[in-house]
Amino acid sequence: MLLWVSLCGSLRAQDVPAGVDAAAAVEQSLVGVIARNEKSVVAVARVRRERPGEAFQFETRVDAFGRKLTPLAPPQPTDPDFVPNEYGAGVVVAPGLVLTVTSLLGDESDYYVTTAEHKVYRATIKAADPRSDLAVLAIDAAGLPPIGMGKADDVKRGQIVVSLGNPNAVARDGQPSASWGIIANLHRKAPASPSETDPTGRPTLHHYGTLIQTDARLNLGASGGPLLNLKGEMIGLCVALAVAPGAEVAGGYAMPVDATFRRAVERLVRGREVEYGFLGVQPANLRSQEVLSGLHGLRVAQLIPGTPAARCGLKPGDIITAVDGTPIYDSDGLILNIGRLPPETVARLTVLRNGQERAIAVVVSKYAVRGRKVVTQGDAPWRGLKVDYATAVVDEEGRLPASLGEADAAVAVAEVAEKSPAWQAGLRRGMLIARVGDARVATPKEFAAVVRGSAGPVQLRLVGDASPIRTVQPGT
Repeated sequence: MLLWVSLCGSLRAQDVPAGVDAAAAVEQSLVGVIARNEKSVVAVARVRRERPGEAFQFETRVDAFGRKLTPLAPPQPTDPDFVPNEYGAGVVVAPGLVLTVTSLLGDESDYYVTTAEHKVYRATIKAADPRSDLAVLAIDAAGLPPIGMGKADDVKRGQIVVSLGNPNAVARDGQPSASWGIIANLHRKAPASPSETDPTGRPTLHHYGTLIQTDARLNLGASGGPLLNLKGEMIGLCVALAVAPGAEVAGGYAMPVDATFRRAVERLVRGREVEYGFLGVQPANLRSQEVLSGLHGLRVAQLIPGTPAARCGLKPGDIITAVDGTPIYDSDGLILNIGRLPPETVARLTVLRNGQERAIAVVVSKYAVRGRKVVTQGDAPWRGLKVDYATAVVDEEGRLPASLGEADAAVAVAEVAEKSPAWQAGLRRGMLIARVGDARVATPKEFAAVVRGSAGPVQLRLVGDASPIRTVQPGT
């Protein structure tokens, strides 16, 4: 009893209101964050188009007198009761443009966006990039405020965050649902999920350690909504991924709004392709004894012929310990840090060889992205021909051209329009072009600069082909 009296006596009357005031301040912060951003968040629906023979069948109804009643019309995507095949959220990033995730996209589908004003818009895909899992939808809407973006580089564990989204499709009226929590961890890896199209199950950069983890509840449908700090800035884009392969409960993850994210969004808003760096190393993780001794990095097991790694001075057995000063601890770290760079960027590798540290500079090439890319503002073809970096065009098995190692420099044939002059010249996807006339071409920009303005026949020299000289006539 004396202890209880003593404890109670030590509490001052002003302590209780101070606690209430602090809670009220947090509450007002959360309310303000939601109010400032809800009009920048939309509900996104994907509706699969009906195929022949798949029309919805309605049950025949009768009234109390046994008379047949006219069946009700099926609900339309603009109806509040309509439930789409797939649903999620998106954020407005520019007038008439909504950023969302590629996991919402599908074949033979229509897309609808519902705003906080209960307005429903038919949407088209402006651009989509499976490597970043980002897509931009275009809608004919004005007056939607773009969301303000913060910097995920400044995020700390324990920081309070708010998510807005469309969990379980409850935001079909455009009113986003809110959740809040803290930042639980950083640099998390998305769980691998192998498929026939990608046996590795790791198609995105997020599988290599980019994700923000939060304990805010992110149920199915929260994907594409913003993760906000208490300033009201978007520091992440939510993705409702399973916590582990086969798990039914979604984990709380978000793509960080960092330099890679901003570069991807900037390209997608313009309808352009997002490009990623490629080195050409087959890596091997260090042995456990080496790690315990204090060594970090990854060992170069092999160099892929014809790639930047094979030309920059790397050797099998080298240990790469850093990329542009960022420490590397395993093969995932190398893939992530090289992949973040645009092609033709100079990467500075810190390499340990025979116990001696050295610096090696390498100009990275382009990674061959798998999955469905959507580009609405691509470069115009030249005489029916489109070229790409030699490392960016692979066959159905994901293999690089067999002749890549024979070329000092080359570009790859990416597309050829049938019956075009390039097609008539015998050019096909996957062929490598080393020269245009006497000019050496190593990048698509160099190829475009050489052929620009050419009026007559143009001679191309191929690598590793039985007929290395192909002449492309004028025409389209």
